[in-house]
Parts: sequence; C-alpha cells; structure tokens
Amino acid sequence: MTPPTTAVDSDRAPKASGTAEKAGKRTIGRDVRRARRERKRYERGEVKRFTKRTRRRRAVWLISLGSVVAILLLAVLAAYSPLMALTKIEVVGTSRLTSSTVSHALAGQLGRPLPLIDFGAIKKDLSKFALIRSYSTETHPPGTLVVRIVERRPVGLLQTSNGFELVDAAGVVISTTKDRPGGYPVIVSSGTSGGTGAKTGFAASTAVLSALPATVLPQVDTITATTADDVTLTLLGGQKVIWGGPGQSELKAADLAALLKDAPDVSGYDVSSPESPVTQ
Repeated sequence: MTPPTTAVDSDRAPKASGTAEKAGKRTIGRDVRRARRERKRYERGEVKRFTKRTRRRRAVWLISLGSVVAILLLAVLAAYSPLMALTKIEVVGTSRLTSSTVSHALAGQLGRPLPLIDFGAIKKDLSKFALIRSYSTETHPPGTLVVRIVERRPVGLLQTSNGFELVDAAGVVISTTKDRPGGYPVIVSSGTSGGTGAKTGFAASTAVLSALPATVLPQVDTITATTADDVTLTLLGGQKVIWGGPGQSELKAADLAALLKDAPDVSGYDVSSPESPVTQ
C-alpha cells in the first residue's frame, strides 16, 4: 500500500526565508548605528578631556584681563574725580623768597584733578622769580602738590650807577640796593654780568667766589680779574691774595682758609700754586 504523499507548498518556504533575512539585516543596522553613536560619544569625551586644560587656562586669562581692565577703569575714574582735586600747594626750600608768595603764584592750579595739573603753566609762573635757580614737583594724593625750590646763591656785588647789584655765579641779579650790603665782595673784572663765558674775568671771579667756604667769603672786600687767569682778592684787613686762574679753586680755597688761621697778620697770600702756598 503506498503511503500518502504530503504536499509541500513550494511558495511558502522561500517567503519565510526572506523574512528572516530582513530581520537579520535590521538587527545589523541597529548595531552599526549604535556603534557609531558610541564612537561619536567616545570621541567627544576624548576631545573634552584633552581640551579641558586649554579651556581652563583661557578662562583664567579672561578673568585676569577683566580684573585688570576693571582696576584701570576704577583708577582712572578715581584720578579724575573731585576727590583727587588739588587742594594744597606746599612750597619748600625757600629762604629769601617766602613760600606763601610762590604758592599764591601757583594758585591757578587749585581745583584741578592731579593728572590735569598744567606743569607748563607752573614753569611759566615760577620763571617770573629771578631768585629761583631750579625746582622740582611732587604730587601727593589725594590733593597735595609739593614744589621744591632751589634758590640762587649770591656770590658778589656789581657796583652800578643805581647802587649795588647782588648777583649769583651766572650773573643773575638777585637784588639791587642803593647802599652796599655787607657779607659780599665787589666784583671788579673784565666782562659784565652778562659776559659769563669761561674766558672772561667775571666768570673767573664768580667761579672763585663760589668755591670759597662760608667762613672766608665774608672776609673778602673786592675781587679783581682783568683776564681769566689773574684773579686777585683783597681782604677786609687789606691783605692781597694772589689766586691765579679758577682751576683747582677748591684746593686753593682750603689753602687760603688754613693760611688765614695760621698766619693772620701777614700782608698777603699766594695760592696760585696750591701745592706750595706762600705768605708775603
């Protein structure tokens, strides 16, 4: 007896096989996409890790720059504010001049912020004082200006038709009086107070007088120089001092001071050769 034959649907088997293949492809696609996402996440993490120090350094730099800018801005605002306006002018170093006279001449600067003080105007105002040889300024916040004065040092007298002019070594007239003031010699020399070149008798005379110590200068009655190399002093006691040229004046001045102390009664002194001074 022949067994029954089972019929097979030839169209259904290939269909089942195709469905499984599609399911496998979808699974592979999901895995690939997942792997790509993981790779991108990993790469972003690596980038952040390697750039973390750079970003931190940039942040610190930006914060520091901002702080400096803020400080500078505050400093500028403070400097130009009314709190930093000039309220006091202090003048030091004066003796013949009075500090109040000088500070009054500079009063136009009061009320200005310290950075806006007009130092050109200060120079112009101080140039009106013949007694001022030089000066320097200092600003002391919040509102003080200190002016340090160096006055001209008088060394001798020039006799004119109007009386006596007290001059410094540069020939600048410090004061004029009708009667001769004490303590300074009369300068009799070639050249005038305006002829202050090194080769004039006046320049040589003032150079010598500038080198004399304070104890000797008041003892000089007159100083004479027809040329720059033949300076002669006449003391109040009548003694003559042969000085020669203005070279080595400090050494000659020391010799003269010693001779006046050791030999006050002689008729004259010769210090033209400071290594071997002699009395006459």
